[in-house]
Amino acid sequence: MDHTRPLPAYLVSRFHGWRATTYQDNRAWYRRLAEKGQHPRAMVISCCDSRVHVTSIFGADEGEFFIHRNVANLVPPYNPDGEYHGTSAAVEYAVTSLGVAHIVVLGHSSCGGVKGCDDMCSGHAPQLLEKSSFVGRWMDILRPGYQRVAHLPEGERLGALERQAVLVSLENLMTFPFVAKAVEDEMLTLHGLWNNTGEGLLEQYDPARGFVVV
Repeated sequence: MDHTRPLPAYLVSRFHGWRATTYQDNRAWYRRLAEKGQHPRAMVISCCDSRVHVTSIFGADEGEFFIHRNVANLVPPYNPDGEYHGTSAAVEYAVTSLGVAHIVVLGHSSCGGVKGCDDMCSGHAPQLLEKSSFVGRWMDILRPGYQRVAHLPEGERLGALERQAVLVSLENLMTFPFVAKAVEDEMLTLHGLWNNTGEGLLEQYDPARGFVVV
């Protein structure tokens, strides 16, 4: 049985507004992208959270970023087991096919996925421990980060864990052989960022100083 329905009217209206303005004003550019293919400079791995708007933060145009979004902007370790790996596939394509020069992992404040990991690891979300929980099994990726900040008071721990989501992902990226080689050959650089969505602030990870405001 087909459960699909027509788009809500407000989305249709917005599309027609975009086509009549943004698209018409930049039609040659859109056609160039369609015919010549994409050549993004960077891959951005960010959270699915609707409050995180990567292109707005950086004022990016179409074709500039190869963006992959998932729960809590996590990258799993390299694990070629023949199963389904959407994030790993996106990383592979970005590095080996598109040849991006940068991979940016972008975390953010008030992340629901990170809060779920904290609840699960601290024993307050038994439902996430169930094997059937997709969210719980995905957030297992962040368990090493939780262990590093588990000693902190809850008020400090969540923000620290959000930043750990960035660090764990950067560490896991380097377990991919093609990523490690591209970094070693100086064809690729990795970057860790954390965005305070409420304050409009951006922090950048510095190995010597930790996360510092840009």
